[in-house]
Amino acid sequence: MTDTAVRAGAYLHHIAFESSNPERLARYYSNAMDMELTQVGDEWRCEGPKRRFIAVAGTDKTLAYSGLACRNAEGLALLRARVEAEGIEILPSPSPYFEGGAFGVRDPDGRLVCFGVAKADKPGLNGIQGPTQHLTYASENVQAFVDFYVGKLGFQLTDLVLHEDGRLATAFTTSNHEHHTIACFYTPGRVGVDHHSYEAGEWTYIRDWCDHLAAHDIQLTWGPGRHGPGNNIFIFITDPDGNWIEISAELEVIYDRDTVDWPQHPRTLNKWGEAILRS
Repeated sequence: MTDTAVRAGAYLHHIAFESSNPERLARYYSNAMDMELTQVGDEWRCEGPKRRFIAVAGTDKTLAYSGLACRNAEGLALLRARVEAEGIEILPSPSPYFEGGAFGVRDPDGRLVCFGVAKADKPGLNGIQGPTQHLTYASENVQAFVDFYVGKLGFQLTDLVLHEDGRLATAFTTSNHEHHTIACFYTPGRVGVDHHSYEAGEWTYIRDWCDHLAAHDIQLTWGPGRHGPGNNIFIFITDPDGNWIEISAELEVIYDRDTVDWPQHPRTLNKWGEAILRS
């Protein structure tokens, strides 16, 4: 079938994480990621220019849901029709950032992914450049991830990372013009989220983000470095619950190319130096 999610122009609009201390987690994101903080009922919402994060009560390091916005109502209808044709159960969307008609689905590892048309941003949001950009999973079955996101939702498969014996180590998929919207690492003994990312744009914004983090006494966990797949410059930090946050710059823009295979090797993950291999 066609690349339905790509035709819908879906992009990562916001994410919601569970936490045993959602207020603490939200205050960290407000400071670290330069966002305004508000409490709405049981939710703690962080909002900056083109980036949004929600913290809710629950289990640490657990994704409550992700919100992928479609380009318009026609794109959302196209994606919903594809989901129905594939026989995937359609679930309510809990997102406060989507217009009516949004819906959710659960992927093979049970993660709730919501699709909708985004409401207008709150006016007057200021801060460093860095929209919410991609989400990367940890899973014990990368092939099931590919079968679902590419085979059933119509994401485009951009890059694969393969072990020497041909087993999948990582898969990168996109639903728009950027190299990946959702990716997945084979991570033995772990199912959940590996990291989520914000796209700084030009690499000089990485400098600005590092200065901002230093001003808040937040140390880098990893980087600066450069990934092979996507070719982006990156830094990583770690939030109080242990979730990894990536800030990256100059992620590859995808036009019309075939899927590229990469070897599972430290230089694939970081061309410049230290790599954190998941398998």
